[in-house]
Amino acid sequence: MADAGNPVRARGLLAFCAQVFEKMGVAPDDANVAADVLVHANLRGIDSHGVARLVRYVNGLHDGVMIARPEERVMVETPTTITIDAGAGLGQPVSHRAMLKAMEKARQYGCGFATVRNSNHYGIAGYYAMMALDHDMIGISTTNADLLVVPTFGRDSLYGTNPIAVAVPAGQELPWVLDMATSTVPRGKLEVHQRGGKAIPLGWATDERGVPTPDASQVLENFTKRAGGGLLPLGGAGEEFSGYKGYGIGMLVEILSAVLPGAAYLTSVYPRDANGRPLPANLGHFFGAWRLDAFRPAAEFKADMDDLIRRLKGGRLAEGATRIYVHGEKEFEETDRRKANGIPLGAKVEASLKQIAVDLGVPYDL
Repeated sequence: MADAGNPVRARGLLAFCAQVFEKMGVAPDDANVAADVLVHANLRGIDSHGVARLVRYVNGLHDGVMIARPEERVMVETPTTITIDAGAGLGQPVSHRAMLKAMEKARQYGCGFATVRNSNHYGIAGYYAMMALDHDMIGISTTNADLLVVPTFGRDSLYGTNPIAVAVPAGQELPWVLDMATSTVPRGKLEVHQRGGKAIPLGWATDERGVPTPDASQVLENFTKRAGGGLLPLGGAGEEFSGYKGYGIGMLVEILSAVLPGAAYLTSVYPRDANGRPLPANLGHFFGAWRLDAFRPAAEFKADMDDLIRRLKGGRLAEGATRIYVHGEKEFEETDRRKANGIPLGAKVEASLKQIAVDLGVPYDL
């Protein structure tokens, strides 16, 4: 990539981001979690949700729509469930706590679920689902998001990219990790193409008329102006390639993440006051954990997962193909590469981080 810049080490990037969050008033433990989620995304090659988003949190904290030290409250709790009000704080720390709580309940009762309301963008969904892997549990994480996706046959974006992540342990093989948007792509992919000056494939997004467009800048500008159009559901426009299925999965995420805990949903997210000033987003998240041995011995399950993965990877290849991947495999391999060789930020992202450093008086010595 043309603007890759000099790769940076994850440890230094993590320390820098944590310092930035602390400088904005975030408690040290929460700052470390928020920074870790961002850098984890970069390590896995999900640069759209990595430190490129740091400026978003800095601006949110500065403007008061994200609260640095929120008052979190437990709204409902049962032996296997909990709902937490995040107090308009950063999405990452409360989500980390919620997933820990779901796992704690799973340890005691076999399964546990947590929901969060009155929250903000929480980073990559896979981070929280993967927290279960080292505990012989299956983890799940979902969130609703800003209005970016048009429903099947719609012209306006009415719901978010609404990602869903599921992480499943294996034995000798790498864990199976599904981490996906329920739209064709997340917004961050448009931002990556815009930064690189590249056209987006037709079928990713529509313009204000509801017509597919290759212009990432146009789609992003329409998002800002609320001019219409947006990302398409997984499967694309109409019914020919089953876009209504992606639309349905997106609505499932909206229900679990927002309607269930009492967060904002659809057009009520990211509200504004009478003068047009942004108010807290009131996003919602859903987390779950299942203990393997609540169903069968964990070792037997993981042995069968190994067999499942090997059968998939050992299947016959399509003409011209060199390899069959399983979910999460590319990201694990990218993590190994980036830990060894550093994280390529890109010139524009690096410039953004340096500007944050100047504005806040935080050393940038990566």
